[in-house]
Amino acid sequence: MKTILLLTMSNAFVSLAWYAHLKFKDSPIWIVILESWGIAFFYVSFRSRRTASARTEWSVPELKVLQGCITLAVFTIVAYFLFRTPRKWNICVAYALRVGTVFSR
Repeated sequence: MKTILLLTMSNAFVSLAWYAHLKFKDSPIWIVILESWGIAFFYVSFRSRRTASARTEWSVPELKVLQGCITLAVFTIVAYFLFRTPRKWNICVAYALRVGTVFSR
């Protein structure tokens, strides 16, 4: 459970670092870069802790699939709340298939 929590937190920070600046189009590029790198610092912090704690709990392929599922879920939340991106049925089916690979563990 610790691995999942750390993955979720690191993915939340990286999604914000990569996509939040798209919401504020009038900001100067130097501010965007500093903000993105500032947010990415927390991503790296949580990712490093996650990698160290996950080695005994998950295999490398399992960890990658789990990371993909969490990335999709976090990105969906960020996209919806920052940009009001609508959810579509085909995206939901793709997510369900991806999540199914994690539970086949």
